Amino acid sequence: MSRGFRRLIERQIEKARVQGQLSGLEGEGKPLPARPEQAVVDPADAAGFRIMAQAGVVPEEIEIKRAMDAHRAHLATLRDESARKVAMKKLAQLELRYNIAREARKKFLQR
Repeated sequence: MSRGFRRLIERQIEKARVQGQLSGLEGEGKPLPARPEQAVVDPADAAGFRIMAQAGVVPEEIEIKRAMDAHRAHLATLRDESARKVAMKKLAQLELRYNIAREARKKFLQR
């Protein structure tokens, strides 16, 4: 992000604060919620995902990522080798779907 753009953002935030537009907002005075899953996501994507989540919309790639996380936890509990192979195949399919969904979103945003 360019220095000039950052200054513009800071001025807009300060203007809103002076006008009282930032007081009385939901969550004011509370710490930001922890979102460790967003540590590896582009900040612009993270903001878009958060806005969609607040509107009750979840992108396909986020749903798949949640399924992958749940499946990994399930896989960690399995001891039977044949069951582990089946679970690993399912995880590989989920990872493929996740990567396809990510690439599709990136291509869509590059238009």
